[in-house]
Amino acid sequence: MPSRRALIRRPSPRLAEGLVTHVERRPVDVGAALAQWEAYGDALRAHGWDTVEADPADDCPDGVFVEDTVVMFRNVALIARSGAASRRPETDGVEEALARLGCSVNWVWEPGTLDGGDVLKIGDTIYVGRGGRTNAAGVQQLRAVFAPLGARVVPVPLSRVLHLKSAVTALPDGTVIGYEPLVEQPSLFPSFLAVPEEAGAHVVLLGGGKLLMATSAPKTAELFMDLGYVPVPVDISEFEKLEGCVTCLSVRLRDLHA
Repeated sequence: MPSRRALIRRPSPRLAEGLVTHVERRPVDVGAALAQWEAYGDALRAHGWDTVEADPADDCPDGVFVEDTVVMFRNVALIARSGAASRRPETDGVEEALARLGCSVNWVWEPGTLDGGDVLKIGDTIYVGRGGRTNAAGVQQLRAVFAPLGARVVPVPLSRVLHLKSAVTALPDGTVIGYEPLVEQPSLFPSFLAVPEEAGAHVVLLGGGKLLMATSAPKTAELFMDLGYVPVPVDISEFEKLEGCVTCLSVRLRDLHA
């Protein structure tokens, strides 16, 4: 049976020092962030996901955003190499955790850069944001690893957001959702639905039509309910101050087999 595991990593005590690029810096309450992270994990587990913790990365302020460290396709892991050099040590504990789970592990090498938050998978199509964190060499290396497995890789230009998944994610039926002012080329996606709030562009598919999403997008939650989905809201306001969203805080491992 396909797995329902989610890789997570607890926040660093230095979380408030995390990088910001497209927003103004605001004070981060590390204690509140830890409580929100614990509630996020609780929500995953309550909906049938087993959480696996990567080793803490206390010296890495952004280490909680574990999605950026790796891209998964089936049981193959591509360990990222961030375009932000200060974030590269975050991968250390992640590759060990994935190897223990039986993943086939590959790496992005210099001069390539790639952040996992720039990658949106819909079926066998992999959209890759080309912006400040992911370069052409990173896209080429991702294609070299995943195309032989049947993936179709589509580059997407970025300039308005930190990562591709800061702008768009997808519903269970494959419809891409996004906050239109931040989406540069909606026509790249076969099906696109504009949502009324920036945070509404970010969902984690929990299965059974349930969508993990931020409490900061209530209008979008109503829209999703009208479409027949079940929003599962979580408060991630401290992480939003650092351009984080619900997808950033976990890596869902759906295609590992016992």
